[in-house]
Order: sequence, then structure tokens, then C-alpha cells
Amino acid sequence: MSLASTLAAASGPPSPGPADFNLPAIFEVGALEVTKPMVLLAFSAVLIVALFAASARPAAVVPGRLQFAGEMVYGFVRNGIARDNIGSHDFQKFVPFLFAVFTFVFVNNYYGLIPVVQFPAMSHIGFPLALAVITWLVYNGAGIKQHGFLGYLKHETVPSGMKGPILVLLVPLEFLSNILLRPVTLTLRLFATMFAGHLLLLLFSLGAEYLLLHSENTLAIPAGIASAILFVGISFLEILVMFLQAYVFTLLASMYIGEAVADEH
Repeated sequence: MSLASTLAAASGPPSPGPADFNLPAIFEVGALEVTKPMVLLAFSAVLIVALFAASARPAAVVPGRLQFAGEMVYGFVRNGIARDNIGSHDFQKFVPFLFAVFTFVFVNNYYGLIPVVQFPAMSHIGFPLALAVITWLVYNGAGIKQHGFLGYLKHETVPSGMKGPILVLLVPLEFLSNILLRPVTLTLRLFATMFAGHLLLLLFSLGAEYLLLHSENTLAIPAGIASAILFVGISFLEILVMFLQAYVFTLLASMYIGEAVADEH
């Protein structure tokens, strides 16, 4: 039975919650249960590779629409994010990683607004957590390569120009902030925004359906119309939020890399 059917049969108003994000398995591969978010995640990788391979294939002096769009996205990540935050000397080698992160988060966020699909993969905490851990490994690895292991620890935990007893307090705080908590904050920022946005869309869309189609109270009709209007308004807001979350995640990743490879902290 679908969620809408369940709500229609219920005597009360719809009450979507975290349980609605636990989707059942579509199929099984051995002991592995493959769910809708897993399929979307895999499809996004195929889609991104196919689109940018197609956009790069002509390589014309005067680009067509697809080539122009691909170059615009790449230029945005390369020049507007990587070079501005890492610096012109070191940024180029990190562009592929940042470009992959931006496009991957971008596509998986916008699944939430596509009819039928309508599920942002990043609203499952495991996916942004995996991206945050990979980002953590990249910027810490870059920092260790640049400064050496002990040099990098000093670089991240001892603020430039600070000496004396104050370091007893600052070093643990800097270690906690710069080494341990960054993947947590990266994860929660992306996950919480996608989770909350999708939950609001569920609330107002299912609320509008129930109030307009299944409620016997005539006073529910204006409330249903208001709920439908709010659903449309939040959908337009989500268009901006989904882009901003992809941008912010990539921006912070580039800032962490830039700080890790910088000469001074």
C-alpha cells in the first residue's frame, strides 16, 4: 500500500516523519538490499560522466549549447571555487575532485524536485557522511604531503604567532575544530538541509491532498489550498537551496584544502 493510500484510509491528517525516508528495497543482489537512494546515487554518476563526456566531445572553437554548459560549470568550479580558495599555485590538481563533488551533490539534491523520482539522495545521512570523509582524507592528505605529518599537526593546531601557556587551551580546541569536527559539520549541514526540505514538501503536499480530497469538513478546503500554495512556494525555494548546498559543500572543501596546503595557519 502506498503512503498516499494509507493516508487516505486513515481517520486523521497526514503526519510524515523520518520513517518516510526509510524506503523499502527495490531488489536484492545476494544479501545486499538495493534501495531507491542507492540506485539514484549510481545513476547520478553515470549521468554526470555521460553528460560531460558528450559536452567535451565536440571541442569546437565556437561551442554549442551542451559544450557551453559544460564549460560554464567547469569554469565556475575551477575559477570561482578552487582557484579563489586554494590559490593559483596549487589549485589545479584539486579541480577534478572539487568538480566531481559539486556535480555529484548537485544532481543528487535535485532528484528531490523531479516528478516520480522526488527523493534527494543526500537526505540519507550516510551519503553526505561518505563525501565528508573523502573530503577529510583529501585535505588532510594534501596537508601532510605539503608539511609532513608532525609539521601538519603543528600547522593545524598552533595558530601563527601564538606562544606561551595559552597554547595549552588553544591546541586541543584547534585539533578538535580543524581535525575532528569538520567532517561532522560538513555532513550535518548538507544532510539536515536536504532532510528538512524534503520533509516540508511531504508535509504540505500530503496535507493538501488529504484536506482537499479526503476530508469531509468544508472548512478544510481553504486550508488545503493554502497547503498546496505553500508546497509550490517551498518547491521554488528548494531550487535555490539545493544549488546553494552543493556550492557550500564544495566551497568549504576547497577552503579546507587551501588552509591545509597554505604556508601559514
